[in-house]
Amino acid sequence: MADNQFTAHPDLFDLSGKYALVTGGTRGIGMMIARGLLQAGARVIVSSRKADACAEAQQQLSEFGDVQAIPADLSTHDECRRLADLVTGGSERLDILVNNAGAMWREPLGTFPDEAWDTVLDLNLKAPFWLVQALLPALRRAGTADDPARVINIGSIAAIHVAESPNYSYASSKAGLHQLTRVLARELGPQHVTVNAVAPGPFPSEMMTATLEVIGDKITAKAPLRRLGRDDDMAGIAVFLASRAGSYLTGTVIPSDGGIATTATGT
Repeated sequence: MADNQFTAHPDLFDLSGKYALVTGGTRGIGMMIARGLLQAGARVIVSSRKADACAEAQQQLSEFGDVQAIPADLSTHDECRRLADLVTGGSERLDILVNNAGAMWREPLGTFPDEAWDTVLDLNLKAPFWLVQALLPALRRAGTADDPARVINIGSIAAIHVAESPNYSYASSKAGLHQLTRVLARELGPQHVTVNAVAPGPFPSEMMTATLEVIGDKITAKAPLRRLGRDDDMAGIAVFLASRAGSYLTGTVIPSDGGIATTATGT
C-alpha cells in the first residue's frame, strides 16, 4: 500500500469511552450537542443554572445514553470551580469540554445598562476561561498526541458580521471568545488539547425565539441554504470536532449558519 493511500478509519466519528461536559446543555444548542455526543457513544454531563431544567433534560437525554445533569450558575468563579470539582470527582480525566452556557441582552444604545455588560461577559467570556483553567489537569490527562482532549467554545456569527439587533455586549463577548479560542489553542496544543469554536447562526432556541418571531422569514431568505439550522447540524459539527475526524484541527472558528455570515453582501 502506498504511503499516501487513504484508508477510512472504522471509528472516525465514534466517541465510545469519552467523557464530556456540556455547559448550558439543558436546552437549545447545548441540548443538540449533548444529544449528538451521547449518540456517538460519549458519557455526558450537562449543566444549567436551574435544578428543574437539569432534571428534565437528564430525563429527556437519557434515552440516548449515559447522562448526568448538575445545576450550576457559571456566572461566578466559585460555581465554575465547584462544577469542575464535581465533574472530575467522577473521573480523573475529561475528554471533551463544550463551553456553551451563554446570555443575551438586547437593548437600544441609549438605554443599554451597566449590568448588561457584567451579566453577559461573566457568562459568555469569563466562564469558559475559568472552566478551562479549572479542568485543564483533567483535559491533559485525557489527551494524547494522536487523540487530543477537546475544548469546543460556542461563539456566534454575531461576532463575525454585524447583526441588526442591538446586542452590544453579546457580540463583543463572542468576539472575545473567538480570540480566546485562538490564544488557548496556541498554548494548549503542545499539551495535547485542541481548542476550537463553533459560531452558530439562526437555530431554533429560547435565546433566538423573539428574533425568529419578528424576522425569521427575512433571516431564512438571506441564507444561501434558505433555511434555519436543525438539531443534526449542530450535533454533527460537535461530534466532528470531538472525534478522531477533527483531531488535527485547532484554533479555528467554524460558522454553522447556512452561509449567512461569510457570504453577506452590503446593504
